Amino acid sequence: MAKFELKLPKMGESVAEATITTWLKEVGDTIELDDAVVEIATDKVDSEVPSEVEGVLVEKLFDVDDVVQVGQVIAVIETEGEGAIESTPQETTAKVEETPKEAEVLETQIAETVVAGNATDFSESSKFYSPLVKNIAATENVSLNELEAISGTGKDGRVTKNDILQFVDDRKNGKIKTQPVKEEIKAKPETTPVKKQEVTKAAPVVASGEDEIIEMTRMGKLIAHHMVESVQTSAHVQSFIEADVTNIWNWRKKVKGDFMKREGENLTFTPIFMEAVAKALKDFPMMNISVSGDTIIKKKNINLGMAAALPDGNLIVPVIKNADQLNLVGMTKAVNDLANRARNNALKPDDIQGGTYTVTNVGTFGSIMGTPIINQPQVGILALGAIRKVPAVIETPEGDFIGIRYKMFLSHSYDHRVVNGALGGQFVQRVKDYLEAWDVNREF
Repeated sequence: MAKFELKLPKMGESVAEATITTWLKEVGDTIELDDAVVEIATDKVDSEVPSEVEGVLVEKLFDVDDVVQVGQVIAVIETEGEGAIESTPQETTAKVEETPKEAEVLETQIAETVVAGNATDFSESSKFYSPLVKNIAATENVSLNELEAISGTGKDGRVTKNDILQFVDDRKNGKIKTQPVKEEIKAKPETTPVKKQEVTKAAPVVASGEDEIIEMTRMGKLIAHHMVESVQTSAHVQSFIEADVTNIWNWRKKVKGDFMKREGENLTFTPIFMEAVAKALKDFPMMNISVSGDTIIKKKNINLGMAAALPDGNLIVPVIKNADQLNLVGMTKAVNDLANRARNNALKPDDIQGGTYTVTNVGTFGSIMGTPIINQPQVGILALGAIRKVPAVIETPEGDFIGIRYKMFLSHSYDHRVVNGALGGQFVQRVKDYLEAWDVNREF
């Protein structure tokens, strides 16, 4: 008999861990090829892990609610045949790197002890450092100046454990000279730390006997974390513009019946708006970027995130891949498919990965506009307001007159670190232009 190690598979470039939510198989159960063994939940989506072999489940290595890293073995399946334990061949994001013995000893010391005394004051830095990185810096007397000079390889240029261990090793070998702490950094606490503490420290909340205390859901906690992290990462600014979508309103009303008969799909406004956004991103490719430290990554593909409401009230952002290459029929099918699977909790990990720009329809909830928070690591998000029937001035060659038009507000939030007001405003103006130039005689 041979044993097969079932590992937590790779679930996208930004997903490093998942939580075990339900074991679908118990020890002793027979497992067929592609049978779902366990349900997992990430910060983006719930999914199942299928078996790549036939056999009997002989060991479960994690319990429900345990957090598992990508690449870790979660179960062992006994299969027919002879041989040693085999590993699942699928690619994982968990890299196994050779760690120097000194680094292993250092990591063990940090995990077992709390560094006290002359610890580095990280309150003066605007960058994020994990507790492990801070402890290594304190243990090895790495000054804040030296730490901020390290080029991070983590998400958004963050300094990882391997980055700082490499720095420590290079410094010990004389490749890097110790940098003294600058005097102006020492003087800084007189001004900035007080202000920073006032902003970030939450006021205490006291619940009375009549108040109901509700525990946040796992997804709620993750969403809250991502929203705060996004605001702390990007300099959010907004541009607002009003678009006349009367032609689109009338055209959709005219063709939606025939569209349903021919394509078997409900034609909503969302794919029409998505098409306009994809065209505008092709015109302004510097809106289709991400920021990594001091560098800009210009995305080749236009992958539109589409914020969708879940039955529990939370939001998820499935992604329409290569949206600029889809015609209106293809866009409609993609939108409807992702929306339906989101409502039925049937999205796959790949469905929510790789987005380069996001669109959210706040008009669904009756809002005429909003100021959405950027979906990191993107640099822009567009909120679509409710379509309203309003009186408007209509300009004609014969003169101006008042008429009833269908209008909506477009609210564009963008990262002012890399997107200036001109680009942010021109982009949303281009979306408006595409919507208002809609051909009422267009064939689908």
